[in-house]
Amino acid sequence: MDEMPYSVGEGPATRVSLSLPEGTAEAIRRRVGKREFSAFITAAVERELRGQILDEYLADYERRKGPVSDQERERARRVFDEVFAEEGQWPAAS
Repeated sequence: MDEMPYSVGEGPATRVSLSLPEGTAEAIRRRVGKREFSAFITAAVERELRGQILDEYLADYERRKGPVSDQERERARRVFDEVFAEEGQWPAAS
């Protein structure tokens, strides 16, 4: 059977086992309800992945070009989020 490669946020839903502290799980349920629990976790994980991918990109850039100021780093984060929010696409993880 051929495996189809999916990017972050793509493909059919798959069940995974996830362990959270009960207090965290209950706080999520109170905030979004039981029906939206998975969507909340998915969005949080995707935000984390997006942040890690940007951090990897900036670290690579700094290795090649030198330090990036805090102001430039924040601008890169805003641009990165805007571009991928508009495109509805994700960059490949390095």
